[in-house]
Amino acid sequence: KMKQGDKGVIDYQAEPVMHQLMGASDYGRYADKTTGKMQLCLLTNNDITGGNSGSPLFDGQGRLIGLAFDGNWDSLASDIMFDKVLARTISVDIRYVLYLMDRWGHADRLLQEIGAK
Repeated sequence: KMKQGDKGVIDYQAEPVMHQLMGASDYGRYADKTTGKMQLCLLTNNDITGGNSGSPLFDGQGRLIGLAFDGNWDSLASDIMFDKVLARTISVDIRYVLYLMDRWGHADRLLQEIGAK
């Protein structure tokens, strides 16, 4: 599926190792417990604005579950008036971030330092 967006534009070409990592059948402890698949992103109705990219996303128990990086078109109006029906925050799933830190970045010491390994 990663090759579907690759139309010869360098910005959309993933490194070969990324194809290998995302083509894996076992994502280990980073896999979704229900499906066994890797979850890349998630949508919420959180209210964000420009400059919020990288902001943490927590669940109801205070656990870090993602990092916000964008909003949908309808969320632009939220700077004036928030609409929980239309506005969406797009976040990267923290399990995917940790997976890449582990398998691609080999950041073992950093993962240990933040208590993720």
